[in-house]
Amino acid sequence: MTIVAKVWIDEDCITCDACQDICPEVFEVNDDSSQILAAVRTDGKFDRNVGGSPMVGSLGADYGEMILEAAEACPVEVIKFELVSDGAEIAVEVAPAAELAVEAAPAAAVATGGSEAFQSLMGGDRSLAIFFGSQTGNAAGLAEKTAKMAADYGLVPTVYDMDGFDASKLNSHPRTLIITSTWGEGEMPDNAETLWNTVSSGKPSLANVHFSVCAIGDSSYDEFCKAGTDWDDKYVELGASRIHEIQLCDVDFDTPYSQWISQALPLLACVDESGTLQEVLLDEMLEYGSGTADEVADGDFAPGVVVKQDLSITLSLFRYCPSANESGWDTIACAVPGHATVEDLLVAIQQDVDGSFAFRRGSGNGTPTSGVRVNGRVVLADLANISDLVGEGGQLKVEPLPGYPVIRDLIVDYSAFESNRSKSKPWLRADPREGATLLNGSPMGTMDSPTAAMLHAMTDVSSYQLLHAMSDTVPFNATYQGPAVLLQHWTRSLDPRTGDEQRASLVKMLDDEDGVWAEADMASIARYGAEGRTASKALNSARSHLLNTTNYTGPHGRLVKWYGRSVKWSGNVNETTLYRQVLGPVGLLSNIFDGVSARMFLGFTRTGAPPIRSLQALVAPPAGVGKIPNMINRKVEAHHEVVSLFNEIDQRF
Repeated sequence: MTIVAKVWIDEDCITCDACQDICPEVFEVNDDSSQILAAVRTDGKFDRNVGGSPMVGSLGADYGEMILEAAEACPVEVIKFELVSDGAEIAVEVAPAAELAVEAAPAAAVATGGSEAFQSLMGGDRSLAIFFGSQTGNAAGLAEKTAKMAADYGLVPTVYDMDGFDASKLNSHPRTLIITSTWGEGEMPDNAETLWNTVSSGKPSLANVHFSVCAIGDSSYDEFCKAGTDWDDKYVELGASRIHEIQLCDVDFDTPYSQWISQALPLLACVDESGTLQEVLLDEMLEYGSGTADEVADGDFAPGVVVKQDLSITLSLFRYCPSANESGWDTIACAVPGHATVEDLLVAIQQDVDGSFAFRRGSGNGTPTSGVRVNGRVVLADLANISDLVGEGGQLKVEPLPGYPVIRDLIVDYSAFESNRSKSKPWLRADPREGATLLNGSPMGTMDSPTAAMLHAMTDVSSYQLLHAMSDTVPFNATYQGPAVLLQHWTRSLDPRTGDEQRASLVKMLDDEDGVWAEADMASIARYGAEGRTASKALNSARSHLLNTTNYTGPHGRLVKWYGRSVKWSGNVNETTLYRQVLGPVGLLSNIFDGVSARMFLGFTRTGAPPIRSLQALVAPPAGVGKIPNMINRKVEAHHEVVSLFNEIDQRF
């Protein structure tokens, strides 16, 4: 398994869209360069990430393979990354003395308000040591995130990798936070093993240290968070003062980590330079910390704050426990602000009602993987407002996205979708040809502005994962590629920069039995609003292209051809037209002796009347007793336009 710890973009990016096509969850291309999305980085910034901010949580594992593919596909080789693979870090340079490079910390803030004791506290030593033990990068990411938050309390943080740290210097850090994961069956992460052994054998005195531990683990293992509990016990054994109880975090660690750090940081900030906890100053410290938060922008161009009234609703929440293999629904009556998002409601349920409830969080800007189904609509939880989905006194039914295996509660498994997309390789592959020349000397096709605008309009969807879930066919056809992958195939085939070999491959995938013909009706996608209509229109244009390029051969072409001929010749749309559409002329004749026509003639078809009518048709013809009424029987409006249209499509009509 390949896990990416960090990814960044070097200079000289040519904005070719290749990386965004392969992994839009990580890369976004603008006019100047490819950028690393804020939602996947611990620093929350949107730029080339030249500072090397680690990836958030498990995203390095979720998108690791795709990031490597994007780097390989980059024609100018500007995508750089650091890996963690099978527990061993690859190509990760560690700073001297195991001290990670972080943004230069400001000097200790001096309080200009508050009591004299508080000002004295803030004027002394404000150093904070943050140690991390990390196997896959999660703990390292949280450590850097913690360092940024520490500045709110006037602390000067330093992040230390446990690997290579001198155990004799642990007691020189009176304020200490430890963030560590657990590896295997209760073992220390690789980078913490040496320091742990040294501390266990040397037993240095830590009498002057105040500390707290955040442990990351997996509750499916017997030794849950054991590395963290071992450090917690060891520090107490060596004389350190536990300033806040250890926080045990499961796989979904964001919420418990946030709760822990919001309480542990202000407490540590109340430790003076002599190592004494000034707990009486905690309220002032909390007020000081909250005052450094970003304030709402003000001025002529500040965005308006939309506040809507509370809604009293009934929440029906889907639950699934994988260990017990049981599913069900939780029903909760609640009052929520109308302007709140679905994610805001889910966070409140997790924090205040049931901490075991699991769902994927977004960034607040429409994270592609935050999708859920709400009252029959597929939406991004961090964008969809509750007031747009339910009214006062209504029911809000929240369940996982359809078409994906459910891992737990609202969390679904995207791996099959990502694997299918990766195998189909919808990103740009240009043949050698005349055209614009890249920096490495390779020739590449060009694209004019109108074509670029057209292709962007065809793919104007917020989430391919969400589009995949809009299909009615996906849940019942495991081999179907799905509308999201097919939309990428179609737009890439229209891209003039695409090579002839790739275009032929894409068209073949579109036309096979798991391509655009596998979706029974594109209207099932179009019903999901503007994005569904955009995708549906594009995929229908792909069908039209395939019919024309294949001269209406094959079962789909024949179906359209006979329907078109029936409408053209008769000028009517009725049940006979529909028979021809499906059966063709020979099938239409054979239908006289069996099938629908025979059943109608013999009176075997129910009409919706009382059951006795059907029985009468069996014992007492005529057949009219059981005959079904005309389904459709009306003239085609502007018949000359219909004839002209079909003549334009195929002269054989």
